[in-house]
Amino acid sequence: PLKWDIRGWTEMHPLNGPAWSLYYEYIGNILYALFVRKFNKVALSILVFLAACATLHLCLTAPNGDIVGGWALNWEQQYVGFVRLLYPFFAGLLLSRLGWLIRVKKRAFWWCSLLIVIILSVPRIGGEDGFWMNGLYEALCIIFIFPVIVSMGAGGKVTGKRSVGICKFLGDISYPVYITHYPLIYTYTAWACNNNAT
Repeated sequence: PLKWDIRGWTEMHPLNGPAWSLYYEYIGNILYALFVRKFNKVALSILVFLAACATLHLCLTAPNGDIVGGWALNWEQQYVGFVRLLYPFFAGLLLSRLGWLIRVKKRAFWWCSLLIVIILSVPRIGGEDGFWMNGLYEALCIIFIFPVIVSMGAGGKVTGKRSVGICKFLGDISYPVYITHYPLIYTYTAWACNNNAT
């Protein structure tokens, strides 16, 4: 309940912060199980197109020019969460149904990793008057570049002892790191509040 919201962020899961994203994953899976699995490719393409439009709209109109949010129990944040869910979830399903794989014969993992590092290394674009530019960049990444990376990863093969070992290691730690990063966020937030850092 909201009375347990110990940080004042109106979190839907105040005692287990990362659970907010699992909430949307459950909803995506329920939507798939009840309705979307029956969609043909045309209906699924229409859904993905509409979700892409919603993503673009959110990115361009968000107050800070980003698509951050979705963890709070209010309509605005629920909208952000659903928009963040719909395009990636169902675009991935559409890629699978269409069989759109980019065949990478060698080093698919390393090429995908390099692309992700490059994309995430780009600093915020535009100042206070240009938040829409950062929103446009985020929308382009979400709608076009990330599906290409997913397609490359699905179409490539991981070979070589080192690559297989790194992939296994990253796969094994991905969820534990996801869960344990929250104490670091809380520690940093407490420090920022106590020191009036902005």
